[in-house]
Amino acid sequence: MVDKVRLESLTNPRFVEPLRMFYSEDGVEKSWEMIKAHDSVAVLIYNRDRNAFVFVKQFRPAVFLRNRDGFTYELCAGILDKDKSEELIAIEEIEEETGYKISCDRLKKITAFYSSVGFAGSRQTLFFAEVRDLDRVSNGGGVDTENIEVVHIPREKIEAFILDESLVRTTGLAFAVSWFIERERSENV
Repeated sequence: MVDKVRLESLTNPRFVEPLRMFYSEDGVEKSWEMIKAHDSVAVLIYNRDRNAFVFVKQFRPAVFLRNRDGFTYELCAGILDKDKSEELIAIEEIEEETGYKISCDRLKKITAFYSSVGFAGSRQTLFFAEVRDLDRVSNGGGVDTENIEVVHIPREKIEAFILDESLVRTTGLAFAVSWFIERERSENV
């Protein structure tokens, strides 16, 4: 249950920096409010043994302010805030959040793109990883005060899941699943 909610201006932020950018575009002086944020990685995980996608469900305060629930279904993901490769951060996040332990050679890079372009413009690199039940070394759930639930969505239910507006899903999750479905279709041609 979420209660005792209060909002205040940000001072000494740890992960983002609010800024106002002043610039000239075609001779017109402009300004824009934005957030300088870390780039990130995200991983579409598919469990071959269960024929299911592995997502994380977690509370997001910004979503709570919009819908008073705040729980989102997301890809396993993490920010690039350590002096490590994108691949190493991705496999660390997979283990921390979902409990699956894999090696970097089992990651396939899908693409990289920019998200939150209206206010942050951070870059996210998207990976794919196939796992098996024997790769599960813990229950996952995150670290420190993270409260992450691991969710397995069966392949046969994924298209309905993606279109279910009663669920809060991230754009990256929908894009990654679309990539998977298209890849699957082209392999079956």
